Amino acid sequence: MDYELAIENTPDTISGGTGVLLLHPSTGETDRIDTEFLATDTDHMLIISTRTTAREVEQKLEYYEVDETRATILDTLSIERGYTRRRSDNVRYVSSPDDLDGIVEDAREWIESHDGKLRITVDSITEMAYYADDDRTREAVEDLLDLLGEHGAVGLFHLSPEVHDEEIVDGYRDLFDGVVELSADGTVTSEF
Repeated sequence: MDYELAIENTPDTISGGTGVLLLHPSTGETDRIDTEFLATDTDHMLIISTRTTAREVEQKLEYYEVDETRATILDTLSIERGYTRRRSDNVRYVSSPDDLDGIVEDAREWIESHDGKLRITVDSITEMAYYADDDRTREAVEDLLDLLGEHGAVGLFHLSPEVHDEEIVDGYRDLFDGVVELSADGTVTSEF
């Protein structure tokens, strides 16, 4: 199954099971690319948010007019910030930002309970590594990519290269099927 990829300067479609790495400056405007990825040619979307709370994700989806009824948000930050957590049909939580096993397990449960064209975003690998460590984060990313392959879903994973060692960034480049780079001036380039 192919999925449309409505991100400028990228292929028109990608096949199910494809993981895409989004490299961006930490100050870069990633919301536009993220929502373009989520809003196009999809039945259900899982947003794994390690950088912002569920409330902030909901505001982003509303602002960019993404159909929130198709979205499930996995919030890893509210507990860290001391916010009230109310689980609902479309908002889930893990016990802490460094609960990478919980993130992978929740993604597994979500992907196994939904049909059709499924998209996952992870915003971001950088934040996962901040709360956990590089090795555990890499393992969690590999597990999530395996889930995409097993279920024919697609995923977009954010990474801010300026805060990681070059070999870590290169390792992630090699791990993904495609790489989209957002420069500080908003220019988008890609390698697939």
